[in-house]
Amino acid sequence: MLRMAIPALAEELLVLMVTWTDWLLASRYFADDGDATKAAMGLMAYLIWLIPSMFSVVAIGATALIARWVGAGDLAAARRVANQAYLVAGIFSFALVVAIWCFGSQFIALMQLRDESAEFALQYLRIVTPMIPMIMCSQIGAACLRGAGDTVSGFVAKVVVVVVNILVSTLLVTGWGWLPKIGWQGIAIGTASGYAVGGAIIVWILIVGRAGLQLRFRWMKPSPEILAKMFRIGLPGGFDVATLLFSQLLFLGLINSLGKASAAAHGLAIQIEASAFLPGAAFQVAAATMAGQFLGARSPKRATESVLLCLYIGGAIMTVGAVCLYFYGIQIAAIFTGDCSDPTTMNVAKLLKIVAIALPSLGVVMILSGGFRGAGDTFWPFVFTVIGFFIIRIPLAVYLAFGNFEIPVIGLTVEGLDWGVIGAWYAMAADLMVRSLLVGARFARGGWRELKF
Repeated sequence: MLRMAIPALAEELLVLMVTWTDWLLASRYFADDGDATKAAMGLMAYLIWLIPSMFSVVAIGATALIARWVGAGDLAAARRVANQAYLVAGIFSFALVVAIWCFGSQFIALMQLRDESAEFALQYLRIVTPMIPMIMCSQIGAACLRGAGDTVSGFVAKVVVVVVNILVSTLLVTGWGWLPKIGWQGIAIGTASGYAVGGAIIVWILIVGRAGLQLRFRWMKPSPEILAKMFRIGLPGGFDVATLLFSQLLFLGLINSLGKASAAAHGLAIQIEASAFLPGAAFQVAAATMAGQFLGARSPKRATESVLLCLYIGGAIMTVGAVCLYFYGIQIAAIFTGDCSDPTTMNVAKLLKIVAIALPSLGVVMILSGGFRGAGDTFWPFVFTVIGFFIIRIPLAVYLAFGNFEIPVIGLTVEGLDWGVIGAWYAMAADLMVRSLLVGARFARGGWRELKF
């Protein structure tokens, strides 16, 4: 478990450092733009998380199948899955580039960004969009390698991503030495450069061959049997992630409509909170791989024990992180803003206290859902996500965050509590607590261990 979880944890931390670097540069070097660059960075940070997640249908299906076949000792089948995954994801990545290039400005407007914030966001988006195929190469390759039990390669690639991003972004924003001082666009160029190099590394590793996997064009000829299995597992998981993404963007749009100050505080608080749930993401990877491989080896008891062990350790680390966020939130926020008395800093500290209470619940949701996905049980996590967001988080966020609002279709006007972004985060905490109970009940019943491919 630790052999898989520790590199995955380091990899997730490195991914977070990409957006942390961008946030630091946006906050420290563009203070004259007020909250405009912070609000734009809040949306773009979501985008950097959203784009890799859009390949989740393929990634989830490939990880589960490769883990199951590696556990059963069939490496030839695992190799075929990896190649089929790249075939499908490659087609989708080019379609995604075209869609974002054509409708990027409409997407930004839909997210309720206006004026300078919208312009900053669009500049960033135009620069990062051409690198989406390389982001895909990194995401799908790392997912395949994790299914085969290799989490080190993804970690090495992410180290390079972070180093390139930090160096290029910082040098172009500040104009150090002989390099031109590009400013805001330098942040996006650094991010794009990092992902380009990281994706190339993963592709090279798989072309050479690693953990029994290898890429070859002749193995990318469409295989209806493998694709059918991949989509049967991946589609419910993909719908789960798609629902999560849509709901998060809807949630972000609600907060952005509260104004630039709320958008800036929300965006920075999300980035800081991410550091506390990184252990959940890392042990989610370990739970998925171990559950899939032990079920492939026909050992459901060990699959259950491995997921529980991931939950105990990952959950304990997240609880420690929650304590730090609750008591030291303002000091942590000041690292990014440079001033404890800054209004954004104080608002972020309030939000971190709220989410700290819900972090243990988030750990349960993430790690147990990882075990489900590794076993191929992707339908029920999707159902729980729908319940959490559309029945709890979004309606409760509207009621708590806004004053008077009108319920669509029926036209009924309701008087809300008008708590602003604070109310929206209370709704988020309630969603996580309810979903943790639902996921825990599904795990205890044991149906996730009985699925057949």
